[in-house]
Amino acid sequence: MPPPLPEVPSAPSAPVKLTMEAAREPFHKAGTKGTPVTVGSNHIPICCKNEAVYQYHVTFSPNVESMAMRFGMMKDHRSTTGEVVAFDGSILYLPVKLKDVVSLKSVRRTDNQEVEITVQMTKILPPNSDLCLPFYNVVLRRVMKILGLKLVGRNHYDPDSAIILGKHRLQVWPGYATCIKRTDGGLYLSVDVTHKVLRNDSVLDVMKVLHEQSKVSFQDECTKELIGSIVITRYNNRTYRIDDIEWSKSPKDTFTMFDGSETSFVDYYRKNYGIEIKEMDQPLLIHRPKERSKPGGKQIITGQVLLVPELSFMTGIPEKMRKDFRAMKDLTMHINVSAEQHTHSIKQLLKNIAGNAETLTELNRWGLEISTDLLVTHGRILPQETICLQSSSYVTSSDVSWSREVGRDACISCIPMNIWAVFYPRRCADQVEELVSTFLKVAGPMGLRLERPNRVELRDDRTETYVKTIHSQLSREPNMQLVVCIMTGNRDDLYTAIKKLCCIKSPIPSQAINVRTISQPQKLRSVAQKILLQINSKLGGELWTVNVPLKHLMVVGVDVHHDTSKKSRSVMGFVASVNSSLTRWYSRVTFQTPNEEIISGFKLCLSAALQKYYEVNHNLPEKIVVYRDGVSDGQLKMVELYEIPQLLTCFQAFPSYEPKLVFIVVQKRISTTLYSFSADRFGTPPPGTILDHSLTHSDWMDFYLMAHQIRQGCGLPTHYVCVYNTANLSPDHLQRLTYKMCHLYWNWPGTIRVPAPCKYAHKVAYLCGQYLHAEPAIQLSDKLYFL
Repeated sequence: MPPPLPEVPSAPSAPVKLTMEAAREPFHKAGTKGTPVTVGSNHIPICCKNEAVYQYHVTFSPNVESMAMRFGMMKDHRSTTGEVVAFDGSILYLPVKLKDVVSLKSVRRTDNQEVEITVQMTKILPPNSDLCLPFYNVVLRRVMKILGLKLVGRNHYDPDSAIILGKHRLQVWPGYATCIKRTDGGLYLSVDVTHKVLRNDSVLDVMKVLHEQSKVSFQDECTKELIGSIVITRYNNRTYRIDDIEWSKSPKDTFTMFDGSETSFVDYYRKNYGIEIKEMDQPLLIHRPKERSKPGGKQIITGQVLLVPELSFMTGIPEKMRKDFRAMKDLTMHINVSAEQHTHSIKQLLKNIAGNAETLTELNRWGLEISTDLLVTHGRILPQETICLQSSSYVTSSDVSWSREVGRDACISCIPMNIWAVFYPRRCADQVEELVSTFLKVAGPMGLRLERPNRVELRDDRTETYVKTIHSQLSREPNMQLVVCIMTGNRDDLYTAIKKLCCIKSPIPSQAINVRTISQPQKLRSVAQKILLQINSKLGGELWTVNVPLKHLMVVGVDVHHDTSKKSRSVMGFVASVNSSLTRWYSRVTFQTPNEEIISGFKLCLSAALQKYYEVNHNLPEKIVVYRDGVSDGQLKMVELYEIPQLLTCFQAFPSYEPKLVFIVVQKRISTTLYSFSADRFGTPPPGTILDHSLTHSDWMDFYLMAHQIRQGCGLPTHYVCVYNTANLSPDHLQRLTYKMCHLYWNWPGTIRVPAPCKYAHKVAYLCGQYLHAEPAIQLSDKLYFL
């Protein structure tokens, strides 16, 4: 039962005159460094023609429990409120002003009881207030429906324009992810071009293939393949996640309808959708909806939904196809659209809205007017950084890549490889010989000292053979520095076994190489250089850095990954710099169950990193900058009010230690796209493009940065939100530091999309969540063994 609604006091003796709520002053968040550039974005300005939106509180006396009844009673009084209303059961929004207090009368039809409805004005809102956004978005959904687009999940698609990829038994539905939001620049319609990949195979087809392959363990194979998959039912375009399979039921079984009558699945689909189910002996799929509550506390769908495999179609890219380079190329051609195609699709949608009388009437009800042009504004390109190696340094080129220089010049520091071993099956002997001799050729210019390895030929390529042989070699040679394994094919089981052995049981840096990678002679030299750089990083060597003027600084990256073995468990990766040139890193991992807060593990890791920093420098950092990945907009307040105060308690363990803390949330999954704009054409923005106004949050200090080079598709920036900043770093400092951090990921001689410590934290969390399912040995924590 919902809590009783608060009583609204009767009209006070001296009525308070309501005035429109004032808009907050925005933060000063704009930087100045860099070259000005014109940028576009997938945001369309919205103009509000109404002067205000009025908020009213509605009370029913005696109280009416039923939401449906409340809605019905308010509907009866449309002559008073007008046709345009947004009502959630207790709060009413109108574009028109009523008297301060309005009394209405209704009759409750169930018992003919007269109910008095009091409507009292509580606020006058500017029409672009955050409180108006939910019902503006309801209007937007209606507009998309009027245009004939189908709602699947949260986005709207156009099945009539589907792209059929017959060869791969797939079809791609083009569509839009739209929402109206308020930013520093006002009210905008955000439009992202999206695609839904559907398979021509029903779940029943997939089951039949599995049955052909393994009749004995058929049910187990189905469970493994299907549970967790998202399916779509084409008859109503709804998507469901498969949570279980009900083997004891079939379409001949019956279920109870809303009106209490019994019907079989076969009859239900025949009568309601005109669909004849052909296979009578198929099991049913179970979907358990998350319990969600509607305003007023009324629960909606609980229990479980049963689906028929024959009528449920798989969505997403099949696992087998993901590993097929050519097939993925065919698909990404349709999905990764260029900036020009992206803006063309958005303009087409705007044209359709502007050219439809019904959509314009719908928008006009709340006084909304959508511009016909995309937002074009001014951004900046940050200055190019200088990459420092051992005895050379150079400014990055316009494509921010320095792979040629890294193969030519000595790294900052190199670990001599004196005792190391290569394990390989007999049939890979020739490739191993070629690889080792190439290693010896390319190592010199990079500053690496390399002895010939122990070559261990395996009698077969069974997982057990690898593990036993590696283990016995490590027992025989306690000073072994590195294990290199040559593998054939995509062998997740073998990779897992090697990593479990080398990261947990017998801690030693390890490098797994697929024989396919080293089988092309013309590419072998560059592949060997990359592998050696990676090995040097894993052993504790330092490859390159950039100049960071902040002294006594620690930079931390945090990311969370969900453990695949235990659905409910998640893994937090934590990586912190422990020297002034940001070339030595300390990593930790913690696991947590859903009811455990992430913060308990976070505090443990930070304390350990501070101790490590002290060991290396004999002092503690004065400034700590944390980049925290994996936090949505809705969780920002929780981070500010809960995570950060808890984190600050870490410092109490060190006597009279009060460092300055900067906490930046990193958001990759955003719908904002940036374009370059010149001569009336949209293109891909260059690396270092930054936007710190217009599209930024009105409540936070934030900016959008495109650090990486775009080779295919659109400019997807990363959104950085500074939630805490006692170091008082200026917007320029925050932006430049973040861009510098995107240059320090040693697996790629170029910039990446997020700061390097975040990427390192993701790599270590992924390794543990996907393969190890346990914490790695502490002996490896000061090496980048997870690259």
